[in-house]
Amino acid sequence: MGKRRRVTRVTEEKSRNRPAVVGGLIAVVVGGGAFGAYALYGTDTEDVSASTAAETVKTGPLSAEEVRTAASGFLTAWQDGSVAKAAAATDDATAARTALTGFREDARITDVTLTPGKRSGDEVPFSVRGTVSYEGVSKPLTYRSSLTVVRGAEDGEPVVDWEPSVVHPDLQEGDRLVTGEAGTPPVKALDRDGGELTAEAYPSLGTVLDSLREKYGEKAGGTAGVELRVVRAESAEASEETSGEASSRAAGAKKSAEDKVPDKTLLELSEGTPGTVRTTLSPTLQETAEQQVAAKERASVVVLRPSTGEILAVANSNPNFNTAFQGSLAPGSTMKVVTAALLFDEGLASADKGHPCPKYSSYGGWKFQNLDKFQIKNGTFKASFAASCNTAFISQAKKLKNDSLTKEAQEVFGLGLNNWSIGVPSFDGSVPVQSDAPMAASLIGQGGVRMNPLNMASVAATARTGTFKQPYLVSPSVDGRTLATASRTMSSSVHSQLREVMQYTAAAGTAAEAMSGLGPDYGAKTGSAEVDGQKKPNGWFTAWKGDLAAAGVVQQGGHGGSTAGPIVAALLKAGS
Repeated sequence: MGKRRRVTRVTEEKSRNRPAVVGGLIAVVVGGGAFGAYALYGTDTEDVSASTAAETVKTGPLSAEEVRTAASGFLTAWQDGSVAKAAAATDDATAARTALTGFREDARITDVTLTPGKRSGDEVPFSVRGTVSYEGVSKPLTYRSSLTVVRGAEDGEPVVDWEPSVVHPDLQEGDRLVTGEAGTPPVKALDRDGGELTAEAYPSLGTVLDSLREKYGEKAGGTAGVELRVVRAESAEASEETSGEASSRAAGAKKSAEDKVPDKTLLELSEGTPGTVRTTLSPTLQETAEQQVAAKERASVVVLRPSTGEILAVANSNPNFNTAFQGSLAPGSTMKVVTAALLFDEGLASADKGHPCPKYSSYGGWKFQNLDKFQIKNGTFKASFAASCNTAFISQAKKLKNDSLTKEAQEVFGLGLNNWSIGVPSFDGSVPVQSDAPMAASLIGQGGVRMNPLNMASVAATARTGTFKQPYLVSPSVDGRTLATASRTMSSSVHSQLREVMQYTAAAGTAAEAMSGLGPDYGAKTGSAEVDGQKKPNGWFTAWKGDLAAAGVVQQGGHGGSTAGPIVAALLKAGS
């Protein structure tokens, strides 16, 4: 049953899945169902006749009193176990009743105390304290959440805006809280040197560790314990709430059990016996990656070894979503690495031969231009690549087939075939067949092209060696899975030219500042991807040094050379 249409909303839509900061917490009188000194019920209000009320739908901003009263009624009923009454105090009674019933019966949470915090506009933060019990074992539970009050659609009376996150901030649509024997035994994840990987030591690895448990818990030989956990909806797909990205999946990407967001343990009542899973992560590089992304907002990075495909580090500023592996973002000019290989393959460009780089180039009804409308007169393709000249690529669109870039990406770089199996959920990139202007835009990493740092680190690795090696976090020998391969290896001519233009970019092009001091066996490409609704583009950078390849993105960061570039360069230096 969907929500009724609301008459008005005064505040912006609240952020899902983030605990509210609680200030000025006031205790609730346990057992009495009434709030203490900071009573949310408020003072007397003006009487309105029944006939007048029936005809009038309240509108306008909510008063502080209305917010406090609505929040009080809901929290008091929930604390007292009056599920029907609490649900009726929301704008979606059916969904609220189901979730609150599950809170008590499935999650087995009792002795609940709800403590409201200081109201902020129409939002009221609150803390939850209770006891989780299962077959004679009990443990205390505490956490913070928040609710927002809105006007109901039918009468305009204040009600709680129902969201799953009201019950617990980690809940999304369709998720459930469940206490019982864990469906999957725990695992002890190890780095490549045998040290234990924990979310406390490496915050970025929280989602990775959850995914490792989901995939290898039973295979690793552990035994399950008893836990309170978030059980994800069967149809739940990983998503990152960003202004520039509506979904973590591009159209046509795979949707399988491996892509499912892993369940999350909230409280362990009794320990299981963990099995052991060894990963390819380097403790030194992982620590450096964590430090690098922590210094910027919305940054993600991946480091891997081109000769083998082993993933050596993965980190994200946002620990709640693995953008580095599962993100789906336009890669901007870093995609020109793949496009350059295509142009070399088709004989449409040569590294040291002349190539057009005008201020503008039109195709399919769109007019494309370079940053600040620069142009290169009588320059080589290498010079255009190093300066990240858009029109040097757009000008060749008329000589290409609609599926040319798609085939190059799939057949040479192993992208977009939805067949990578790295050991945890990942998005393998998407380069859809397009026509007209979107096809031209895809040549410079816009249009429908979607990638993440894992994909672009792999692109740099393939450019370094000339052969695609599917990245992996867990060795295929652990579970006998088959790694993806490319259907063809780039020719020696294409390989040498691709290395040449990327080396020149690292030495004298847009990547030179970030890559300073890392040569001579290196190569790089910068990128800035425009996103509708963003003031600044997403900054991208992909590079190799020796037998290391890395890629990073800083969403809404600006130019890749100055945002993602230093992150990638620091990791290449640390691994040298």
